Amino acid sequence: MSVRTEDIVLLAWNDLVGMTRVRGVPRSQIERRMAHGLGWALAGQALTPFEDIAPNPWGPVGEVRQVPDPATETRLDLDLETPALHFMLCDSLNPDGTPWACCTRSFLKAALADLEKETGLRLRAAFEQELHLSGPGFVAGPPFSMEAIRQGARFAGAAVAALRLAGVEPETFEPEYGVAQFEYACPPVEGVAAADRALIAREAVREAARRLGLRASFTPKATPGGVGNGLHIHVSLWDRAGRPMTYDAARPAQLSEVAGHFAAGVVRHARALVALTAPSPVSYLRLGPHHWSSGYTAFGVQNRECALRVCPPPDKDEAARARHINLEYRPADATASPYLALGALVRAGLEGVRARLPMPQPTEGDPHELSADARRERGVHPLPTTLAEALVALEGDAVARGWFADEMLTTYLAVKRTEIAAFQDVDAAAMCERYRLAY
Repeated sequence: MSVRTEDIVLLAWNDLVGMTRVRGVPRSQIERRMAHGLGWALAGQALTPFEDIAPNPWGPVGEVRQVPDPATETRLDLDLETPALHFMLCDSLNPDGTPWACCTRSFLKAALADLEKETGLRLRAAFEQELHLSGPGFVAGPPFSMEAIRQGARFAGAAVAALRLAGVEPETFEPEYGVAQFEYACPPVEGVAAADRALIAREAVREAARRLGLRASFTPKATPGGVGNGLHIHVSLWDRAGRPMTYDAARPAQLSEVAGHFAAGVVRHARALVALTAPSPVSYLRLGPHHWSSGYTAFGVQNRECALRVCPPPDKDEAARARHINLEYRPADATASPYLALGALVRAGLEGVRARLPMPQPTEGDPHELSADARRERGVHPLPTTLAEALVALEGDAVARGWFADEMLTTYLAVKRTEIAAFQDVDAAAMCERYRLAY
């Protein structure tokens, strides 16, 4: 028997733990919600990914407005059996319409605005996203193989169709190294739209899997011994006229002077950054030497063991090279809010530009194979090996602390320490399973 259904339009926002939360209204009622959105308790920003709420400044008092941005409207009607997935991404605004100090999307917007105001530069970014697929009847193939993509052919085809319908058609979609692991990459775009598209793409892929009775999880580790899922962030600098500003063929690593400064800022603050880009206890089962996810604050050219690497394009034409060269930040995963992760990268890079920091010395080979003295000479330091250590690094970096409003940083630290405490006496396999189901 067929049943008449009506779209529920979900007002969605990405919070401090990288979780996309929602409230919904019938499609017939959405117009009257566009100006002021829907209310949400301030203390909702202190939710962990699970059923816990961390100590926070608000308790039961106060409300923020989740106000939709119509430019992000996404509607995925993939089959006749299931109601469409229909959502818009929101800014978290105070009742007077100003950005809330704890809004992750506003955090990124402010960082991008400061970058342009101080340097005249704009940022383009793209996210490479890896996922683990599971479900009844799904059989995984060998890494990178034809068998793997054909075993997952229905999912891959549905995911690409969903990405196209969502307006974020991928450049690549492929099997990866891990068992039942896939990766896709979407083209770079300017500004806050890059993080918007990362979220839209993720939800489109999840929806495609659901329609097939499968689950797409973006957890950093589905199993303790399995291959981890990363969220590689590619960035490049452009001027207001749309001219690329990252490339200089005459300089080391083919990076322009300003891009070298930007890279130096990211490397200088890398230990603090991972508290925001690899922000869960399970993240540190993935990070570390020999995992191609980086265990050091190293910088290199096409070196996958570095936290930040230059990706020079294969183009012979100089103009094309200038357009396509980019910096890739690697110690990130999808337990991070893309707004917080990209905003913090922009802040760190801007610090390097302000201070005119020299470009880091490129590391060749695996930094773990260097002696401790050689690493020190190159300014290469170990990244934190636990979330607790990463949070201490963030608190100990006075510059990085200054990127955040006090209530945002205080709440973030409380949420993350509540998350740590929840897994204090839980074995790694059980922890991985909880994150697999949450993300």
